[in-house]
Amino acid sequence: PDSAKQGSCSSPESNLPSPVKQEQAKAGTLVDLNAKILSEDWDDIPPSSALEEISEEEAVRIIGEPLLPLQSTTLRDYVDHSETLAKLVHLGVDLSQVEKRQKAGQLLLTLDFEKDIRKILLFLKDVGVEDNQLGPFLTKNPYILGEDLEALETRVAYLKSKKFGKSEIAQMVSRAPYLLLFSVERLDNRLGFFKNELGLSVKKTKDLVIRLPRLLTGRLEPVKENLQVCQIELGFQRNEIQQIAYKTPKILTASKKRLRQTFDYLHNIMGIPHHMLTRFPQVFNSKLLRIRERHMFLAFLGRAQYDPAQPSYISLDQLVSLPDEVFCTEIAKASIQDFENFLKTL
Repeated sequence: PDSAKQGSCSSPESNLPSPVKQEQAKAGTLVDLNAKILSEDWDDIPPSSALEEISEEEAVRIIGEPLLPLQSTTLRDYVDHSETLAKLVHLGVDLSQVEKRQKAGQLLLTLDFEKDIRKILLFLKDVGVEDNQLGPFLTKNPYILGEDLEALETRVAYLKSKKFGKSEIAQMVSRAPYLLLFSVERLDNRLGFFKNELGLSVKKTKDLVIRLPRLLTGRLEPVKENLQVCQIELGFQRNEIQQIAYKTPKILTASKKRLRQTFDYLHNIMGIPHHMLTRFPQVFNSKLLRIRERHMFLAFLGRAQYDPAQPSYISLDQLVSLPDEVFCTEIAKASIQDFENFLKTL
């Protein structure tokens, strides 16, 4: 009360012990010093701007990680980010062709090489697909990489049960890459179709599909239509169609227009009877232009003789299969120059 009356009031700090006063003095000094340093540091850092120019050296030091595209129309954009795609490219798979196949690109992006693909590659090698053919095979049929391995093995076992040899299965799978995508039931139905439709024995049916395995994977409608064309429009008997199809399986999948045009020229222009066409059905695989040019040259020379009962007989096989030089010298009895000069007059 006395001090209050005298107008003097001592501060709380004045009542503190001396050591505490010293510590507070130090703390105050440190706070002031730190504030000063912090202020000086911020003053030295210029404000940042997205439009600020940087030197070339600074630009080189900036390493940007490429981002995986969320959406793309080509697998090429994913190769650098996908070990699976990179290894498939190394195998020889043409990704530019794969991405043209429906949903094939999406399938590859979901697969792991070690977990999903390696076992399929080992399976294909065991079936008989050569190492240098794995890339082309997968380019044509990438979908097999998403198939269940056990299902694939079951289909191969079915072919073996039908007495197809290992080398024959390898040949069929290599020439018809989609073959192993077909279930056992579908494969069995296809074999039964050709056996019954053509009236072939089991052995001849096997031989037919070994030579043209895509008969087992292609659509059956064109085959049915070609059989009708041969019988109804071209006038072949059922046993003749059987012989033609067995000797030349490609006729079953040939263009109907081409089949009609070739038959018309051979039968109606050249006068070849049905039984001769049945003996040499490979003539239907030849280009019509080749047949026409050679027949006209022989007719010009007076040597167009296709009746085996007559002298100077020329078989249809000789007409279409020999190289130009051999055809001219041995069949037409003329020079290649004579043939070329004749063609210029057509």
